[in-house]
Amino acid sequence: MTFLRNVATVLLVLATILLGALFALQNTAPVPLDLLVYTFAPRSVALWVLAALAVGGVLGMLLSSILMLRLRTALAAARRQLAGARADVHKLRGPGDAGPGAP
Repeated sequence: MTFLRNVATVLLVLATILLGALFALQNTAPVPLDLLVYTFAPRSVALWVLAALAVGGVLGMLLSSILMLRLRTALAAARRQLAGARADVHKLRGPGDAGPGAP
């Protein structure tokens, strides 16, 4: 199953590179990028679009990393709380009391 997943990933990456190259070859018209206070020199449309895609991908990964860090921190706190609660339950039951359902 891992082999199949790796093959699918490689094929997807190759297809993406091929489509990006075809897109770049078809969109060579130079256009300036105007950002209200600054105008960039004319470059191909493909460069601007692919750059925007790359910047969006990087920003998306950064934001999702921040979210994942917050979720992992919350999970660690919940696990510590659960361990403390289990320890309290174990103390309250005392030795020899296995709890409900024990033979």
